[in-house]
Amino acid sequence: MEQLETMEWEKEGKVARVIFNRPHLLNAMNNQATLDLNSVAEAIAKEESIRVVVITGSGRSFCTGIDLKELSSDRIEMVYHHRFERSLRIFETMEKIIIAGIKGYCLGGGLQLALACDIRVAADNAILGLPAIKECLIPGLSTYRLPRHIGLGRAKRMVLSGEHINAQEAYAMGLLGYVLPLAEFEAQLEQVIENYLRVCSVATLKSKTLCNLSFELDYDRFLHKYFESQEIAQTSEDHFEARRAYRENRDPEFK
Repeated sequence: MEQLETMEWEKEGKVARVIFNRPHLLNAMNNQATLDLNSVAEAIAKEESIRVVVITGSGRSFCTGIDLKELSSDRIEMVYHHRFERSLRIFETMEKIIIAGIKGYCLGGGLQLALACDIRVAADNAILGLPAIKECLIPGLSTYRLPRHIGLGRAKRMVLSGEHINAQEAYAMGLLGYVLPLAEFEAQLEQVIENYLRVCSVATLKSKTLCNLSFELDYDRFLHKYFESQEIAQTSEDHFEARRAYRENRDPEFK
């Protein structure tokens, strides 16, 4: 376990776990948190053996975004936003499956981070929102990512109103992939992690990259990128293992 000032992370086999650790402030993010998040993202990106990354918060909250105490005392400068967006992009583009495990409040930068993850799993007590406009701020690149997840109309409602929504409404609009009972959240989250870990092959990671490009490339460029990725997948050791597993009537064990 590597302890940083505002969070900690550890590697367990093919899984990395990142835990926000400012529970007394509902895991609000100060300037140091943006530095820590970049350090963690960079370290995990370099670990080739890691296939799945799980991000959670200690205590009763996932993350409530920017630290309003630092903001109100004029200690948040533009570099904060630059550092934060850089860390999110590292998680978003690394060839690993990133899972956000959300309990309680997931607000502002917390939701922005969750949007940069591949899979969002929430407890049924989760509250999600982008209240930045109440501080006369723009809610980061949620203005870019959120419309891609839930459509422009719903995204504008959340961004422009700053209102909170509960887990059930977030699931209904496609913002969450899973909603789990709070009392069983940790155990069921582990099952979700295991399900993705079991199928996480080179093809899975290349598929993540292709999905990320689906709004960026025109058909011909996307097709070219697909053929490149398919060749990598079909000539990988993971694919050979899948073929062996099929012949031997067993589940594959991907590297």
